[in-house]
Amino acid sequence: MTAVESRPAGVTGATPAHRPFGARVGAFVALTKPRIIELLLITTVPVMFLAQRGVPDPLLVLEVVVGGYLSAGGANALNMYIDRDIDAVMSRTERRPLVTGMVSPREALVFGITLAVGSTLWLAALVNPLSSLLALSALLFYVFVYTLGLKRRTAQNIVWGGIAGCMPVFVGWAAVTNSVSWSALVLFLVIFFWTPPHYWPLSMKVREDYERAGVPMLPVIKGNLAVAKQIVIYSWVMVAVSMALWPLADTSWLYPVSAAVLGGAWLKEAHGLYARAKAGVVGAKLKEMRLFHWSITYLTLLFVVIAVDPFVK
Repeated sequence: MTAVESRPAGVTGATPAHRPFGARVGAFVALTKPRIIELLLITTVPVMFLAQRGVPDPLLVLEVVVGGYLSAGGANALNMYIDRDIDAVMSRTERRPLVTGMVSPREALVFGITLAVGSTLWLAALVNPLSSLLALSALLFYVFVYTLGLKRRTAQNIVWGGIAGCMPVFVGWAAVTNSVSWSALVLFLVIFFWTPPHYWPLSMKVREDYERAGVPMLPVIKGNLAVAKQIVIYSWVMVAVSMALWPLADTSWLYPVSAAVLGGAWLKEAHGLYARAKAGVVGAKLKEMRLFHWSITYLTLLFVVIAVDPFVK
């Protein structure tokens, strides 16, 4: 299986005559993976509050949000273009626009490149060149390093590929200060260590999908116990790293208390999953998706606290 495999536009036989305008618009929006971008923006905007030590310029926030959406959307569209052969054989992705034929491969490629170029120019012109460069580097890393280089070749794909998802904190910080800092680096590392234990529970749930598609996700290569053990390790490192923001950013009491409580709840879920895997629990009783859903709540609440903290001191 190659990284870009020639294949029909879709498997459901959609034709131009059966592609109404509204459905087409929705399909192009779907190419950007809006739900994933929500997480990226959740980690971008609060960092701007922390960097500003207050409320950043609302116009600047809007410009960063629009530019960030276009950049991440372009990366996601290109990812779907490249992975259309994988998506066609996975039940989780079989309704994506390229698989159904609602969008052709050529259209997706042009759309993704247009968003990539447009977002880069947008951020460079309206925010600053550093934030533009950081966003572009995240896009290129996601497309070329993760999607083309790692995803189909190593079980460590999501570990190193997750670097692209860490970059929005740098973009947000650079937008306000035109620089990066140790505080931004700590938040980068929080998301870096968050990504594997966030995604591995989902890949445990859909392991058969990845196995059928030939993607070597860690649950495909290792058993549930080995994956759960890695989740615990990464979780402890993530929580420890999150506490480092307290002295570096000189936060109020709110951040360390919140980070400790949220981290403790995370570790409880991670160890619970490990205990169930160690006991040989499989199927629905493994409850791996509890950690997946909690991980999204954890990240959202942690970054909300980051946004609120400057107003407490």
